[in-house]
Amino acid sequence: MKTAVFMGIIFYSLTILIHFLIISKSIPFTWVNGGRSESFAEQIPISVVNVIISIIGLVFTMFVGRCKLQKYKRAITVICWFFVVLWSFGFIQQLFGTPFEKVVCSIVLLLGVMSNLRMAIEKK
Repeated sequence: MKTAVFMGIIFYSLTILIHFLIISKSIPFTWVNGGRSESFAEQIPISVVNVIISIIGLVFTMFVGRCKLQKYKRAITVICWFFVVLWSFGFIQQLFGTPFEKVVCSIVLLLGVMSNLRMAIEKK
């Protein structure tokens, strides 16, 4: 479980970093979102929402790593499986995206899929 939580923390941290680099214009907005964003102003809300989702996922992952109570086991498992499906869908989308998404973002998302899958099936 410690490895899965560590991988999850790395995943969410990298995701937040990528979106902060987009917001700070260090990474061109045309490299993400499949290149569909027509302007930087159009990409900013997408990146902000992704940062918020990643922060929620990071907090959840840290909660899972510290949680010792069995009464939360079912809820945690359901949420982990939701994230597995969400990040798996995102991983498939990245494979059809820009070269940056195919090379960098797909690997980051695969890390997220593996960490949440491991947390979902892990017996504490």
